[in-house]
Amino acid sequence: MHRLASKVAIVFGAGPNIGGTIAHFLAREGASVVVSDIHMEAAEETVAFIRGKGFVAHPVQGNATVEADVRRIVAVALETYGRVDVAVNMAGRVHWSHLLDMDMDDWNEAVLSFPTAGLLTTRYTAQAMIDAGHGGSIIHLLSTAAHFGEAGGTAYTSSKAALLSFARSAAMDLAHHGIRVNTVTPCAMEHQLWTLMRGEVSDPDWQRPDNMAFYSRDDYLKMLPLQRFPRASDLAWATVFLASDEAEIITGIDIPVDAGLRHKYPTWTPGAHTGVNIRDFAEKTYVTRYGEPQEKLVPGSFPEGVRRDPSTQEK
Repeated sequence: MHRLASKVAIVFGAGPNIGGTIAHFLAREGASVVVSDIHMEAAEETVAFIRGKGFVAHPVQGNATVEADVRRIVAVALETYGRVDVAVNMAGRVHWSHLLDMDMDDWNEAVLSFPTAGLLTTRYTAQAMIDAGHGGSIIHLLSTAAHFGEAGGTAYTSSKAALLSFARSAAMDLAHHGIRVNTVTPCAMEHQLWTLMRGEVSDPDWQRPDNMAFYSRDDYLKMLPLQRFPRASDLAWATVFLASDEAEIITGIDIPVDAGLRHKYPTWTPGAHTGVNIRDFAEKTYVTRYGEPQEKLVPGSFPEGVRRDPSTQEK
């Protein structure tokens, strides 16, 4: 519970799924956490949860793709807690489209957003660390899209791949300052079963769309060697490790939090042999907020108030 004692962290993106869970786990390990989000109510909700657990957090509104906002968020962290040791960034916009139908405004927004947020959050948190004369840890959340091609996802894959390469180069630029830059890559997340993919797991009459680029959650689950989707808490634990002194010699790496998906042989389908299926999986799944189980996810019945986490665009 004290792996991050005396450290100050900024989390860019604060909803109750990924960003809020990471903020909660950082605070639980002893960090004072500045929680930022494009929506102030999301930041305040996350901070209220963290403070309710007896930990230290402060909310601030801002857009991580806007330079003035990032400078202000870092200034608030310095004013409130006196230093910055850790930054976690997951900000960006997603647009899905076949490349032949891609709208150029959507393309420009999507392709620029993730690496722009990466540049700004890294630049201004690193400068605060350098000015204070100490090192630190900067962590960017990616997606399997950074590593693979995906039909309908040219803008998203381009943006996430750019952020991956940016983080590697940033790690080299900042190494002599003792600042580490690393990334964490999830695949499709468990919470998306009750946010983005409700019909497939809850509607007994659900039918696969007639779309050659479509893959179901059942298809996805069958591809995972560990036979479950990553949870927000899995990403939070990887982030805590990279933020801690346990990882003080680690920089420029990517940690795949994907149940073994990236490293399996592409044509092997583990679930074809084990019999795992999405409905049985969903019946054993609990809705979580900030990394804590709330209630069991029962196909056909979703809890009131459960909504998509606007602060994360991870797949």
